Amino acid sequence: MTSGERIFVQAIRSYGARHSIDVDVRPGGWLIAMRRGEMRRFAFGYDIGLNSAIAHRLANDKSATAETLSLGCVPCIPHHLFLNPKLGSNVVDAAWREAMLGLLHDNPQGVVVKPNEGTSGRSVFKVTTETELDHAAGEVFSMSTGLVISPYVEIEDEVRVILLDDVPRIVYSKQRGSDWRHNLDAGAKPVLLEDDEVRAACVKLAVDAANAIDIAFASIDVVRVDADWRVLEINSGVMMEALAKLHPELVQATYDAALDRVFGEHK
Repeated sequence: MTSGERIFVQAIRSYGARHSIDVDVRPGGWLIAMRRGEMRRFAFGYDIGLNSAIAHRLANDKSATAETLSLGCVPCIPHHLFLNPKLGSNVVDAAWREAMLGLLHDNPQGVVVKPNEGTSGRSVFKVTTETELDHAAGEVFSMSTGLVISPYVEIEDEVRVILLDDVPRIVYSKQRGSDWRHNLDAGAKPVLLEDDEVRAACVKLAVDAANAIDIAFASIDVVRVDADWRVLEINSGVMMEALAKLHPELVQATYDAALDRVFGEHK
């Protein structure tokens, strides 16, 4: 095991050792080939290979996720898509900046600007002025083909539900530190939820969201705003690096269950 190796990779190595599966971690650690006899499977990034291509693409696209959830009448935070103007006038509406300013005007409490794809809260900006909006858009467009704008809302609670075939494997809240974001990379702490009405409500909403995009294995973030729960985003790649520091056995058991499905050992 390489020093500093991701928990995700370690979990796959552990599963392979216990199930007679050869695990070949390619340079960089992002592509993993798994072989047992004639059966070969792959993991890439944090994607273990259970989800269909379209479910994976929908989950990785914040705007598409919000649109699909809205079609399924699943409460969610809206994400308005803006494509990078560098893609050209045949792709991007000439009035893109005016449309951004319109969203800012309609949300005097502010908006949140972030890449349309990506995780861990990187390049996420809270914006309240036109100058801040231009700066945020420039930063995101410098490294992304698209951004999304959401109304800034006061999040009372944020909960992550990790589902496998509609079964909640792990449910935990993200307790925010000094940052306004609830991202674990920004200092939020994961706290497992006990069985109660809050956990049940979050699980039901997460299952509805998973069914709306037909995804099998995912982590789904739900937030409470004005006492109502809404879906914030869905992640097709299930990352549990921070949680594993506190609950390594639970994380390993969750990846084990997913890998059982990958290798046809699902009971």
